[in-house]
Amino acid sequence: MSKNGHNKLIGTRYHGHGDGWCELALPYDEKLVTDTQSGILASGPIFTLMDMATSLSIWLKTGTFQPQATLDLRIDYLKAATPGREIFGGAVCYKLGHELAFVRGCGYHDTPDDPIATSSAIFMFTGGPVIALDAALSALQENRP
Repeated sequence: MSKNGHNKLIGTRYHGHGDGWCELALPYDEKLVTDTQSGILASGPIFTLMDMATSLSIWLKTGTFQPQATLDLRIDYLKAATPGREIFGGAVCYKLGHELAFVRGCGYHDTPDDPIATSSAIFMFTGGPVIALDAALSALQENRP
């Protein structure tokens, strides 16, 4: 997913995308467990997964890779992730404004209809250099397993 940074550290990887939506995967890793007795994943890696998926969905919706700031990211945890299972994080950008983007998503094992967590977010475009979407997608897909 990334050659450095937090997403590389936790093992986030690309899973799929479309017009205005993105899906990432977080493999189960015992290093990310919050309680060794139960094997349940900590909430931080799930938060990171959803933050990245929501950001990528905006770039896919706009067709450009551009700087943006997370103004608000709400994660509602509905249940614990099943120990030993990969988690998928999907997000869709459903509204674009001149300066803001609105996104919703969820984290799940098998289907978004049975979520582990849901998310809603608002991002603000911060200006700066924009790279072509094709270049960003090519870099993203290079890291696909």
